[in-house]
Amino acid sequence: MALRAAGRKSLVDTVVEQLRDQLTAGEWSVGDRIPTEHDLAEQLGVGRNTVREAVRVLVHAGLLESRQGNGTFVRSTADPAAVLRGMQHAGALEILELRVALEAEAARLAAVRRDEDDLRALRAALAALHEHGDRAADADVAFHRGIVAATHNSAYTEVYRFFSAQVHESLVTSLGDHEMPPIDLAAHTALVDAVESGDPAAAEAAARALLQVPIDVIRTLLGR
Repeated sequence: MALRAAGRKSLVDTVVEQLRDQLTAGEWSVGDRIPTEHDLAEQLGVGRNTVREAVRVLVHAGLLESRQGNGTFVRSTADPAAVLRGMQHAGALEILELRVALEAEAARLAAVRRDEDDLRALRAALAALHEHGDRAADADVAFHRGIVAATHNSAYTEVYRFFSAQVHESLVTSLGDHEMPPIDLAAHTALVDAVESGDPAAAEAAARALLQVPIDVIRTLLGR
């Protein structure tokens, strides 16, 4: 199926969207080589530089893979950006409930698999959290990404990398609302202590406890 010609407004974004649609619709399968820049440019009615930039965006998103001298191949037809767009409609409570599922297991794995580099990184992230204060969304997200990194599970790390964008957005909103509790610095310290001790049950419990307070507050505010 031929790609429809792109309009003249926001050409790169238009081409990205059309190529993304073709990928998620199964126009090409994982491992297939997509048409050349020249062929795509002709099909879309745009310049090769526009196609090149659009392909670069999709390579960065993990959907395509450029192989020097061989062309560009389909790496994945599952679009993580679409998942993130869908999650933008999720409420703060829904985000927190998903965080419990992801972060409690991450803490358990981190307690078993962490090494000295991980512990140094976690202590540094904890120090940054204390330094920047109990309403610092950036420092909090960096801390939890450190816990996930200590699982040494590349799939987990990649999933959380995308999810953390929504976590950050939710945190910024929540921490700006003074009806919501601040970041519990003592609970974060307890989590690092549990990971460092190598106790997976304690680490999982600490991660759950850390998130339970904001969950309880939101449920009270919502009357649930």
